[in-house]
Amino acid sequence: MNKVIRIGTRDSELALWQAKTVQNALEKAGHKTQLLPVKSTGDLNLNQPLYEMGITGIFTKTLDVAMINGDIDIAVHSMKDVPTALPKGIVEAAVLKRANTKDILVHKGLDFLEKEGTIATGSLRRKAQWLNKYPAHRVVDLRGNVNTRMKKLEDNAWNGAIFAAAGLERIALKPENFIDLNWMIPAPAQGAMLVVAIEQDDFTRKALALLNHKESEICVHVEREFLKVLEGGCTAPIGALATIEKDLIYFKAALFSLDGKQKIGIEKTVALNEFKNLGKRCAEEVLNNGGSKLMQQIKAEINSQD
Repeated sequence: MNKVIRIGTRDSELALWQAKTVQNALEKAGHKTQLLPVKSTGDLNLNQPLYEMGITGIFTKTLDVAMINGDIDIAVHSMKDVPTALPKGIVEAAVLKRANTKDILVHKGLDFLEKEGTIATGSLRRKAQWLNKYPAHRVVDLRGNVNTRMKKLEDNAWNGAIFAAAGLERIALKPENFIDLNWMIPAPAQGAMLVVAIEQDDFTRKALALLNHKESEICVHVEREFLKVLEGGCTAPIGALATIEKDLIYFKAALFSLDGKQKIGIEKTVALNEFKNLGKRCAEEVLNNGGSKLMQQIKAEINSQD
């Protein structure tokens, strides 16, 4: 069967870069492909924070519908945007080798760090961690694709804005005036690309299996399991990072209050062959250590803002 694999993607520069990366890999393996960019609801509404829209997976929903309708065969996502529960009939087909996991601060000078300042981000996780470290600062909402956010930073009197390093590196938009935020725990699956396919499409799933990077897959699954058990979705300030070194897996994660004043963190190192349920065990420990009460508080605060 010489099927043309139709690749669905959002139409931002970064999303297209990711989709073309998958397209090139499939074509190199001898497959025929077609790229089909579509607009997502998340890209169309830039004035409202994600969590206020009341749904998780806003950047993946449009592509899910296109896939279920049979308009596309696969979709390429930044994995951190993908809900921990996929729609019925859609499955993970490949996790590509992970890129840089760090958050970075793009700034206009660093003299503000030890006094008052204003930082921009649309992420509750980044906001909470920034306020945890710099409680005297103000954090303002920033939405849009990476190009839009860079332009907004340029046009406003903010001291800086927080970005995922991987996104800026992929489209060569990383400026000179940045610092790595080594202390900030990234979003679960940050820096990873996920390709999803229809569960019953054996041809396409077999083609994508060759693109899967096993170490990256293990790490992001531990992180997303942690997120799922905490019931974070896109609505809670949760950071998680798993890394593999030789035969060990290191895991670091934390849940924060929205104002950054509370932090419940955890760090674990286990043998690589014991990675299954690591995220779940760590999440349960966080929940039992005050996380359950904090999650209820976060949900109540978010609901009161609606």
